[in-house]
Amino acid sequence: MHSGTLDKLYSALTLSSTAVAMDIEAHLYFTFWGLSMLVKGGMEKAGLPSTYAHLEDQMRKNLEKMKYPSPYEMLKRLKHSNLLKIYACSPSMRMFDVKEEDLIPEVDEIAGAAAFLEVASEASITLFI
Repeated sequence: MHSGTLDKLYSALTLSSTAVAMDIEAHLYFTFWGLSMLVKGGMEKAGLPSTYAHLEDQMRKNLEKMKYPSPYEMLKRLKHSNLLKIYACSPSMRMFDVKEEDLIPEVDEIAGAAAFLEVASEASITLFI
């Protein structure tokens, strides 16, 4: 995930949730601005991109009515399945001066692109969000 916006975060987590429900392992790699989602408190600050900002309040209200979990709550539930692995991009961490202790505890590994591509090369499905 390369973006730090709520729509892309929900997309990645919803697809991961579907994979886990189908007993398929999911691996999420957070890079560039997406890395901010793995910093403690980052998911709670995520908003929609400016193009859709006027829809954010309504979206949040509808998600609440649907009893849809917050992104962080979703991620924690998915981690309990042992089918979701979370990776933080090491070059992005250096670029944005993020330390390992700044990350949420659910992060499984800090990895560069080459290490993650090795994991992704084993996958039958890959998506870029």
